Amino acid sequence: MRFGGRAYDDFGVAVGRYVILPDHLHLFVRLPATVKLSDWIGTMKRILVRAVENLSNDPTWQRGFFDHVLRTSESYSEKWNYVRENPVRAGLVKNADDWPFSGEIADIYYD
Repeated sequence: MRFGGRAYDDFGVAVGRYVILPDHLHLFVRLPATVKLSDWIGTMKRILVRAVENLSNDPTWQRGFFDHVLRTSESYSEKWNYVRENPVRAGLVKNADDWPFSGEIADIYYD
């Protein structure tokens, strides 16, 4: 597994693949056992709100979040294939590869 960067070095957090859509986002994240997902999500939301607070008067986040624990490389691949097609299903692009707001920050695949 390839991790790295400040988030991993300082906090043991690795963000793998992501898709950002106009009304929600998907993050594949690896957290250390000492970090609660809900705490991490809350912190991330607060940081992102500060970064974009002057861009819109609309509420930035809905309450809560949905999580799904991935335990195998097969599950990771299946979920990624589904998530990366979200922009296509939403009619934003014809091909998932054309969506500019998706990618991978760290390799967090399962061995």
